Amino acid sequence: QVQLVESGGGLVQPGGSLRLSCGASGVTFSSAAMSWYRQAPGKERELVARILSVGSTAYAGSGKGRFTISRDNAKKAVYLQMNSLKFEDTAVYSCQASIPGGDYWGQGPPVTVSS
Repeated sequence: QVQLVESGGGLVQPGGSLRLSCGASGVTFSSAAMSWYRQAPGKERELVARILSVGSTAYAGSGKGRFTISRDNAKKAVYLQMNSLKFEDTAVYSCQASIPGGDYWGQGPPVTVSS
């Protein structure tokens, strides 16, 4: 059974930083493409960043240049370093594992950017 457990969300002031972590079990992590998505209140879920099994990365939306996705295959973990956070980054952030058998999601830590 694939399980994804995220941590690192919380309340941060504008301009601050947070690092989200997502630990995976029940999956051949090194072969999985890992992604971070977010869903802001009243909005659809959107892709934030993706890292492939070979380590190449892609970013979408307003996080470009501020967010960095990384992975540690030995720890079966993927991270999202978020810097220069803005009010509009407030959302529930979820990690996703994509493998040939399908896509799996974590519960998602809320991130609130507020002064």
